[in-house]
Amino acid sequence: MSMPLPIPHSAPFVLAHAHADHWGLAAKACLEGLAGAPANMGILYVTEAFNQNLSSILTFLRETTRIEHWIGAVVPGLCAGDTEYMHGGALAVMTGLLPEESFRSFAGLDAAAIMGRLGPWIASHGPCVGLIHGDQRSPGLQALVGALASQAGFLVGGTVSVSGPPAQVADQVVSGGVSGLLLGAQVPVVTALTQGCTPIGTVHTVTEAADGVVMKLDGRSAMEVLKEEAGELIARDIRRAAGYIHVGLPVAGSDRGDYLVRSLLGIDQRQGWLAVADRLEVGQKFIYVRRDPNAARADMKRMLVDITKRRAGRPVRAALYTSCVARGHNMFGTDGAELALIRNTLGPVPLVGFFANGEICGDRLYGYSGVLTLILGDRS
Repeated sequence: MSMPLPIPHSAPFVLAHAHADHWGLAAKACLEGLAGAPANMGILYVTEAFNQNLSSILTFLRETTRIEHWIGAVVPGLCAGDTEYMHGGALAVMTGLLPEESFRSFAGLDAAAIMGRLGPWIASHGPCVGLIHGDQRSPGLQALVGALASQAGFLVGGTVSVSGPPAQVADQVVSGGVSGLLLGAQVPVVTALTQGCTPIGTVHTVTEAADGVVMKLDGRSAMEVLKEEAGELIARDIRRAAGYIHVGLPVAGSDRGDYLVRSLLGIDQRQGWLAVADRLEVGQKFIYVRRDPNAARADMKRMLVDITKRRAGRPVRAALYTSCVARGHNMFGTDGAELALIRNTLGPVPLVGFFANGEICGDRLYGYSGVLTLILGDRS
């Protein structure tokens, strides 16, 4: 009697997605799309219309697929293959097969508690890459992400829906803090970041600030510097800066000049002060940036060339993409523009992802960016 051949751990993941008025219809359609493919882990994303149904959806998928390990979340919008779901009820499910000892799910409000549970496994399986979901309503999320990255490994993902009760998945429905999946070093992964803004001036130094208010840059009024660099149209009516001009905080040590984008929340024209969506300190580097669709498209193409080189010819088993909610149609003018660029470069690989209110790459929270992660197979 012949023994069945083992399932190769380099097989592509399987993707299924569906749009429906009722979660049960969408879940059944996804189940049919998975077609019983062998898997021991799954990724589940649910639009906000199904927020109250996440537990039922997870129970249904777990019982029908017999897959024990799941991660995911309720998100503002879905990416699945070359399709975006921004409105109504939709599910995206990706399942795959990984060596049992090569991954671990996690969830928690405190990095020390997470490391207390996973520290020994990380010590023997690291360096790790973490697929992470964060709740921006949790106090100190940036500090939590930074602390976890410093101990667990490189993190990629984003913040999830803030509509309704917090809802994430880490083998069960959880809420608050962070959750996700750690992939051990034996799982080959490459990641890349693309920015959606472009600098409009030189790098400045914050010389006067309090909390999230910037008073002076290089000893000059922050608003006067903005007027000088943003151009005559905005200088005549500073209100035009809203939603177009943002603040970039350069990432120290970056060899590509990366920066964290933060929104301008308000302008005090009398004082010449700017309110920024972050706490800034005297001595911190600072640059004005603008939303730029052409630059965003060019930088995404650059990112795809770079990640293709680092693939080194290895097949893509699964792609995961997190994009800012302000990108997509809002930036590129059409639905699915980012997914089309990825598909044109990588081919029809299984891709799942979501639109986030903040993107996580490494140990930082970005804005107006896209983060692409590829799980690779063995070289042929």
